[in-house]
Parts: sequence; C-alpha cells; structure tokens
Amino acid sequence: MSIRLYVGNLSKDLERQEFESVFAEFTDDLVSVKLIADKKTGKCRGFGFVTVKTDEKADEIVDKLNGQILAELPIKIEKALPRTKPEGEGDTRPSGGEPSSVKRSAKGSTRKSSTPAAAATSTSVQPDPRWAGELEKLKQMLAAQTTSS
Repeated sequence: MSIRLYVGNLSKDLERQEFESVFAEFTDDLVSVKLIADKKTGKCRGFGFVTVKTDEKADEIVDKLNGQILAELPIKIEKALPRTKPEGEGDTRPSGGEPSSVKRSAKGSTRKSSTPAAAATSTSVQPDPRWAGELEKLKQMLAAQTTSS
C-alpha cells in the first residue's frame, strides 16, 4: 500500500525540478512527486506531496529529509492525512441535470441553497475537548431555559 507524504514550508519560487531532485536518491521507492502550484501564477503554493511505495520507506524519508534546507527554508515532511469529503457530499446525483441543491439565479451563476446548521448529527461532530465542559454547561442552561418557558 502506498503512503502519501506532505512536504511543506517550501519557497514560493521553488521549481518542480528542484523539488524532485530532493528525492532523487529514493526514485526506486517513489510512486509520484507533485509540487502544488497556484493556477493563476504557476508559482509554488508552499507545499507538495510525495507518494512512496511502503510505510518503511516513508518513515525513512521523513527521518532523513525532515528539516533539510531547501531554497533557504527548512522543509517539513510528515505523513499526509487521508483525504476526506465534506459531510453531505456524496457521489450520487439525481438523474436528469443539475443537483437539487443548486439553484440558478437570473444572472446564470450558481448558488447553493441554504441548509440548516442543525442538520448535522451530534454523533458525527465531536466538540473540542478543551471546551467540552463549558459546552455541556451551556447545553444544560439552554435545556433549563426551554423547559421553564
């Protein structure tokens, strides 16, 4: 299984060839090397991704290259978090044109219809543990307020 590595703290003036040369000694173990560029300017956005064949090689690359100086900046390499789709976005769309959640205005631009924030279930969203105690107090105060009126 391939492992994706995040490479950050890159110079905005970094070129793709220079970025790829950092990983030259690991070419046999690499699946892909991608420098993320701005669509308008074509310049580096400050990060990239490297996909490695094995978890062991990923650890080796992180240990060896994390903190190495590239274009006068120390690069940051770590295992990338898995991609996640925002809640509510699925691959299924109604047949016959536009999704039902998109409305066309008179000018032709698309605008998503408003959905209530309470639609998210409490089991899928976990509160920040630093504020969980305060959140529980607020919930109790709100419950007491709604039952008394």
